[in-house]
Amino acid sequence: MTSFFEMEFRSGIGFDSHPLTKGRKLVLGGVDIPHGQGLSGHSDGDVLVHAIMDALLGAANLGDKGSHFPSSDPQYKDISSLILLSRVRMLVAESGWRLSNVDATILAQNPRLSQFNLDMQKSVAKTLSVEPSRISIKITTTDHLGFIGREEGIAAIAVVSLVSGDRTQPVQIDHETI
Repeated sequence: MTSFFEMEFRSGIGFDSHPLTKGRKLVLGGVDIPHGQGLSGHSDGDVLVHAIMDALLGAANLGDKGSHFPSSDPQYKDISSLILLSRVRMLVAESGWRLSNVDATILAQNPRLSQFNLDMQKSVAKTLSVEPSRISIKITTTDHLGFIGREEGIAAIAVVSLVSGDRTQPVQIDHETI
């Protein structure tokens, strides 16, 4: 028998959407976006960070953000989603995983978000303790279709890849079975 170091890979997907409402700040990727409306939600309503959180939790098989940070809990009222993302990062690491990359897309008809893309990328990367090159954030519209196209809300979808964090565990291989 020979041993080598096994590395496991996992991926997860997350989605979130919130309605736009007056009297709230618009926060996406931890960045304040100047706009006449913000996203409704128990926390700050940051759909981009929420989608990334669910993708991370799903890939690590740790449930979803609602099971960890229920909207019925007053301690999460108006909390920055970056604080929650930091907690998710720790949960994922404690489970033996490390982040390979994030690929996310924000769906918003308005406001135009491309000028904030780099700031969002840096904010998410800093919170996840990775280089910004590991975080891809894209922005698109729905060409005026649906609730997003009618400017009633914003959504985001994210895919993450995780790698097993402990590369020191040897795996025994029986060459005769390979």
